Amino acid sequence: MEKFFGLAAHKTSVRTEVIAGITTFLTMAYIIFVNPEILSTTGMDRDAVFVATCLAAALGSAIMAIWANWPIGMAPGMGLNAFFAFTVVGALGFTWQQALGAVFISGIIFLILSVTGIRRWLIAGIPHSMRSAIAAGIGMFLGLIALKTSGIVVDNPATLVGLGDLTQVGTLLAILGFFIIAALDALKVRGSILIGILVITVLSILLGASQFGGVMSMPPSIAPTFMQLDLMGALSVGIFHVILVMVLVEVFDATGTLIGVAKRAGLLTEGPAHTNKGLSRALMADSTAILAGSVLGTSSTTAYVESASGVQAGGRTGLTALTVAVLFLLAMFFAPLAGSVPGYATAPALLYVACLMVREFSEITWDDVTEAAPAVLTALMMPFTYSIANGLAFGFVSYALIKLLTGRAKEVHMATWVVAGLFVIRFAFFAE
Repeated sequence: MEKFFGLAAHKTSVRTEVIAGITTFLTMAYIIFVNPEILSTTGMDRDAVFVATCLAAALGSAIMAIWANWPIGMAPGMGLNAFFAFTVVGALGFTWQQALGAVFISGIIFLILSVTGIRRWLIAGIPHSMRSAIAAGIGMFLGLIALKTSGIVVDNPATLVGLGDLTQVGTLLAILGFFIIAALDALKVRGSILIGILVITVLSILLGASQFGGVMSMPPSIAPTFMQLDLMGALSVGIFHVILVMVLVEVFDATGTLIGVAKRAGLLTEGPAHTNKGLSRALMADSTAILAGSVLGTSSTTAYVESASGVQAGGRTGLTALTVAVLFLLAMFFAPLAGSVPGYATAPALLYVACLMVREFSEITWDDVTEAAPAVLTALMMPFTYSIANGLAFGFVSYALIKLLTGRAKEVHMATWVVAGLFVIRFAFFAE
């Protein structure tokens, strides 16, 4: 352990790293309940998605541990799973097999972007306000999904949306779950989101609102989702913008998380990104994990910002991530428990994650309308068109146009022009 992970050089120990890994796992383990809930809406086998989620998280975290030696956990990302289920399959009508194919292709593109350095060029070229708006907008989108799942928000022919029946057991439990998670997190309780999901699940079973399927068993078969990706279907003309959005969100989300957590851990050296060996390897690790996840049968795998909790607990090396990987493998034996979790138990978790993501609004330059207006448009269009893709499209195109019309076109990086142009082409020639 000492020789492979360089524990002494990082001023840490096996005990500290394992505790940090357990801490990170507890803060991100909610995904093993939430991801199957979201992806099963596409017709995917829920038990198979559960196993695929655990395996993708374990594999991704292990790659991060062994290849990059960074204390960062990996798992299917929030936001991209919603895009996969509710936009690509639900709204656009593609099959989940085609959607998995799109994830695989986006992973290949992502890997190429990482190897060639284009990924760093994209990150450098996209305005800070737009990066913040993307995170906030995805948060608002997740919030709408959570409110709809819990029955708090319902469709209304007269006003488009309206308030649901707050006397329903599931809705009341969802509201209670949100307050439990928020309170526990405010009190710095580790695993607050996971605890909230489990408490509401137990209450639901005790009240007879849902059925108890057990706690442990041998892992279910992954066969219904394993190697089911439809690459030829994903190469169809209509899915072009889907792959574009997946790549863009993967680039911003994963890179931002990697850099943010690494800075907190003191793992980034001064100087350009290409001179930082650790960062380069970490970028490669999360790119590879996307490919593996699509083959297993889940949406894009990415670095988790919850890894910061493990860093706070002292994690500094890949041993922390390796601990996370082992715990996700063990989690596969809890499939009956995952199957017992109702949608209104995971909805509060989604809603709380949404609250955390919307905080990104604070990073927007509000006193410059050429920055603020496109950012707000990006965030608003995601929930109101039920599509992350549309939010990105409106945001990038409006940013470029507003800067152009105000005589500030020179402030727009070439990467932003390229992305905006791709979205214009998509709307002009590939509209559904």
